[in-house]
Amino acid sequence: MGRTTYKTAPKGGLYTRLSVDDGITDRESNSITSQKQMLMQYAQYHGIEVVETYVDDGWSGTNFQRPSFQNMIKDIENGLINCVITKDLSRLGRNYLDCGLYLEVFFPKITCGI
Repeated sequence: MGRTTYKTAPKGGLYTRLSVDDGITDRESNSITSQKQMLMQYAQYHGIEVVETYVDDGWSGTNFQRPSFQNMIKDIENGLINCVITKDLSRLGRNYLDCGLYLEVFFPKITCGI
């Protein structure tokens, strides 16, 4: 993985999701913590300013009405972030048709300044 050179530093949002509770009830799940660390390292390596981290811990990816996902969409629409970083497509959602709509239609409207 090589570094990317940007015209301007992107304003990134890190998105994490876990649908199955791993038994921890008094703090976030280990998987969420791991995802956050991985995404933060990626953003730092590529010079992406992390503006917000969106966490849907315990939410199914079968629909897109998750609270943090909806907050992320609002932040994109309001110009707060212009780059979304997630571990893999399955964290974004499990409905591949809807994921495709976001990837092919909605997200291309934002730019990372490449």
